[in-house]
Amino acid sequence: MRALPVVSLRSRGHVLAAPAAQMQALARTGVPAFDEVLARHGRPPLEAGGIEVLQVNVGKLCNQTCGHCHVDAGPDRREVMSHDTAELVIELLRRHPAIPTLDITGGAPELNPQFRYLVEQAAALGRRVIDRCNLSVLLLPAQRDLVGFLAARRVEVTASLPSFRPSGTDAQRGDGVFAKSVEALRQLNTAGYGKGGGLVLNLVHNPVGAFLPGDQASLERDYRRELQLRHGIVFDSLYTITNMPISRFLEHLETSANLERYMELLVASFNPRTADGVMCRSYLSVGWDGALYDCDFNQMLELRANHGAPQTLAALLAAGGPAPRRVVTDRHCFGCTAGAGSSCGGAVPG
Repeated sequence: MRALPVVSLRSRGHVLAAPAAQMQALARTGVPAFDEVLARHGRPPLEAGGIEVLQVNVGKLCNQTCGHCHVDAGPDRREVMSHDTAELVIELLRRHPAIPTLDITGGAPELNPQFRYLVEQAAALGRRVIDRCNLSVLLLPAQRDLVGFLAARRVEVTASLPSFRPSGTDAQRGDGVFAKSVEALRQLNTAGYGKGGGLVLNLVHNPVGAFLPGDQASLERDYRRELQLRHGIVFDSLYTITNMPISRFLEHLETSANLERYMELLVASFNPRTADGVMCRSYLSVGWDGALYDCDFNQMLELRANHGAPQTLAALLAAGGPAPRRVVTDRHCFGCTAGAGSSCGGAVPG
């Protein structure tokens, strides 16, 4: 297979293939189009109805540079949400109380100047607020009050921890990150997170390699046992997420000559039952600049909401708010429908 054409984006000191080139690479594997496989199983194209989760990616600035990151985030990224755009997010929630959840992601969302504004305003509106946290950000000197801030507003913390083994987490996220993650989890536990008192702490596992995640329930038992026994850490739930064949993970697959094999695995593992529960059917993704997408993965491939749906927050507000829409798909979508399925809430019920 030909190497990915290099176009622009920087990744860990070198260039990363642009979104269009990434989609071309997936097409060259020869796997069929996603909608074609849906049709083979008697499934119509994906449609989104009401918005249960407004997921806001506030930018690509992060204190880590993880090898699997689908956002291509890092300390040198300058894409950050402005206050004007954050105000539009809150205005959408204010006008549409039927949207129950604000899910804030990044990058490390906590590093964005608008993060605390979004949390405070959404909490004041009575919304459930989720912080997608890399854990190590909680140890930064400038964030020493962050755990208390989150706890006071009863923010749900969904924290990435690829493995309960130091070697697995460090291989994906950098040397010493597991130890930092454990320290951050201890701080969250001390504040009351993960103990059943209403401060929810969920962990996220993704495979350290080009294979599907294991059974979510079994992995949760393993995480719970190992983290409690070895580190005294407790949590509420574990979510398993499939590595998406985009951005840095796609680059890894290409350079290791595993892209075609991985895509064939995803297609061979296609589970039509998961199509009913994939997150794009109930999520709306907002980019740092106010652009709208069906999911965070589409956002990273610059596949805006389409088929007549508004493409920006301003346009959505002008149109009177959310309406049913057809989801934009491409071959990366097989990552959400393989095996037990994958979403920001873990395996897909089906």
